[in-house]
Amino acid sequence: MGVSDAGDSTGIRLSYKFQRLREELRAAVASGELAGKLPGERELARRFNVNAKTLSKALTDLAAEGLLERSIGRGTYVKGTSPASEEMDKWLLVCDPDQMQHPVLQALLRMNAGAQITHDVRQARPSFINQFTAVVDLARNTPEAFLRDLRVRGVQVVAVDREPRVFSIDAVLPDRMMATARVARSLLLIGHRQFAAVERQGCREVCDALRTVAERFDASATVDSCYPEEVGHLLDYGITAIVCDASDSAQRVMSILGRAGVNVPGQISVAAVGYGGSSVVCDGTYADAQKVAETVAMLLRDTQSRQPTTLWMAGGEIELGTTGHAANPVEIRLPRRIEAGVAV
Repeated sequence: MGVSDAGDSTGIRLSYKFQRLREELRAAVASGELAGKLPGERELARRFNVNAKTLSKALTDLAAEGLLERSIGRGTYVKGTSPASEEMDKWLLVCDPDQMQHPVLQALLRMNAGAQITHDVRQARPSFINQFTAVVDLARNTPEAFLRDLRVRGVQVVAVDREPRVFSIDAVLPDRMMATARVARSLLLIGHRQFAAVERQGCREVCDALRTVAERFDASATVDSCYPEEVGHLLDYGITAIVCDASDSAQRVMSILGRAGVNVPGQISVAAVGYGGSSVVCDGTYADAQKVAETVAMLLRDTQSRQPTTLWMAGGEIELGTTGHAANPVEIRLPRRIEAGVAV
C-alpha cells in the first residue's frame, strides 16, 4: 500500500517518503525504466505517488550524486545522455574572417546552438561578454590582455589550433610536428629529396619537422619554405614534393598547380597536415575536427580547479592520390609573376 503525501509536514514521515522515493528513482534508472530525458516533474510525481516538493528534492539529491543532470529550462537527464547542444551554455567563438569554414568552428556551431561568432574582440564591452559562459579562441592574434581579463573574471577560455601565449588558458591543437614527420617519412621512402613547406605567416612547424626527418634519411635533401601564393616561385628549383600546414593552404596550392598545368602527382606530390573535413583535397595526416570540438567541449565542462591543459591531437592518414614516387626531375616553367595565386 502506497504512503500518501498527507503528513509530509512532519520531519520523520517526509524523511521516510523522500528516502524511499530516491531509491525508487535510482532503481528505475538502473533498470532502464527511466532513460535519457526524464518526464516532467508533474508526471513523475503522479507515477511515484508523491508531491512535487518531495520529487524535486529527490531529483536534486540524485543530481548531486552524479546520477542525473538537471538544468533550469532544459529538464532532467540521466547522466551522460544530455545532448551536447542542451548540456552546454552559451559560447563566444572568436575567429578571423577567413576562418568561417574552419572545420572545428563548424563542428562547435553544431554542438552549441547558442554559440555566437565574433571577429574583433578589441571593442567588445563587458556587457556583451557577460552573456557567455566560455570563449573558444580560433583567431591567430587575439590580444593577450583580452584573454587575461577573461580569466580574471572567471570565464573559461580554450585556444584552438595554436599554443597558448597566455598560460592560464587551455588549448587543443593538431600535432603538426608528428603528422609532418609521418608524411615526410612516406615521401622520403618513395624517393623525394627536394621539398617545399607551405605555411601561414609566422609558422615553422612543418618546415622544421621536414628538415629534422630529412636529415635522418639523406643529408643532401633540401627543404624550402613559402606562403601558399608563393609556391609557384619554388617550382623552378626542382621541388618534387610540397607539404602544406592546413587544408586551405593545400587548396590554394592545388589551384596554382592546376592553372600552371603541373601534373599532380606525376610531376609534383602534394600532401598536407592539420584538420580533416570536407575541404581536404590531398593526401596527408589530419586530426578529426569533430573529435577536436568534442575535446574542447570536455575541457569547458570540466569546471574543477586544475592546471591549464594543452592537448595535442594525433591525426589519421587520408589518401586521395596526390602523392607518388619521385619522377625524374622535370623542368617546370611558370609565368614570372604570380600574385595572390593568379598567374599574370
